[in-house]
Amino acid sequence: MIMQNTILRSDTIASMSNLLITHANIITMTQPNHVVRDGSLLITDGVIAQISEGLIAAPAGATTIDAGGKYLLPGNICSHTHFYGAFARGLYIPGAPAKNFVEILQKLWWRLDRALDIEGSKYSALVCLVDAIKHGTTTLIDHHASPDAIEGSLDAIADAVADSGLRAGLCYEVTDRNGMDGAKRGIEENVRFAKRILNSEFRIQNLAAAFGVHAQFTVSDATLDTCAGLANELGIPLHIHVAEDNADELEAIKHHNMRAVQRLARHNALNSKSMLAHCIHIDEAEMELVKAAGAKVMHQPRSNMNNGVGAARVQTMLECGICVGLGNDGFSNDAFAEMTICDKLHKVTALDPRAMGADKITGMVYQNNAKIAQMFFPQTTGVLAAGSPGDVILMDYHPFTEIHKDNVPWHMVFGMDGGMVTHTIVGGRVLMADRKLLTLDEAEIAAKGKEVSGRAWKKFWQICEAEGDK
Repeated sequence: MIMQNTILRSDTIASMSNLLITHANIITMTQPNHVVRDGSLLITDGVIAQISEGLIAAPAGATTIDAGGKYLLPGNICSHTHFYGAFARGLYIPGAPAKNFVEILQKLWWRLDRALDIEGSKYSALVCLVDAIKHGTTTLIDHHASPDAIEGSLDAIADAVADSGLRAGLCYEVTDRNGMDGAKRGIEENVRFAKRILNSEFRIQNLAAAFGVHAQFTVSDATLDTCAGLANELGIPLHIHVAEDNADELEAIKHHNMRAVQRLARHNALNSKSMLAHCIHIDEAEMELVKAAGAKVMHQPRSNMNNGVGAARVQTMLECGICVGLGNDGFSNDAFAEMTICDKLHKVTALDPRAMGADKITGMVYQNNAKIAQMFFPQTTGVLAAGSPGDVILMDYHPFTEIHKDNVPWHMVFGMDGGMVTHTIVGGRVLMADRKLLTLDEAEIAAKGKEVSGRAWKKFWQICEAEGDK
């Protein structure tokens, strides 16, 4: 059930006027945290109206869900992802194995993105949105690239998001690597889409815009100046990869006589609306610049491990006052899996079982990701409280040890996983009930996805052959 051209349809995001969830074990994720046993939660006009122990009297005409003892949590937020990366699943890199991250970009990602057409952009988003609903991720911040099909690509993704009922902040990745015309077209796509969202007469509260830039090492001074200036003028976040690999820092030093974050600051691309993905190789001086600017950092442990690029000094950044959130960089939208890997990565990297800790990780996911999402959706809180958005999930979790307000983070990291999610609700609208998707047809999307990805793979191999790889 995939509706067409829904971005401008106000009814696609309409929520039930009253949704009452009863007999739930409610984990608020507030500070301090609370666990409400056998409680009820009422969502009215998309916003949490009341949380109570015991039963809340159902308003006339309310829809009621009996949770039957399931755990009720805030919907998860993913602060950095790549929908377009979905079609890489099962695709191998041709020729000799890539020996570093730059070669991974050149041999895989910078070919796959060129293989996408508009339909490819839409269906790579749809398969990720299905995955997000199934695993309880309700808000996603995406960073898109399709150099041979730029114009309208963000509209195609927006239509997919509107169909799903999830929330998403979207941008197009500007880069000079495909020529200055490609950079110009990427800039224009960001501006066009942002103006469409910002100036819309329709209620598009589930969609928002950022200004995307690939990384400082693939843009000229002129391009970086233009992107930063337009993002500031439009009042939207600037979303960019920073020091994912040390090659980014080495390039900045070699060609600009400064480090990556310093270059962003020099070109007015570092401020409280800057979103810096990765930041693995930034030094202490750069951290101070990030902190002073109020910029946000997004950490992606599974991706960083897969690419062999290192581990960001997340604990150091948190201790110095930087807001660090947790994304997935295009991996599955199971936030619980990302939390678990985050915990283990930093312990083994530090050779210290005290490193990080589940409480710091859940702070990244619920408090810090909410701060990042607030740049797109100001009402976002990442908690269950009266006045917060009705973005909630139910989990079929059966702990065999005590769970209370203080040890919830350790249950999340060591016990819960996204496969336990039975209901996903956004703004009071039920997107999945008893593990049945209600807004998207998974089988239809998967079937069409195979057709569309097959077309993308064919073009990918043509590009590989043209560039000397088979």
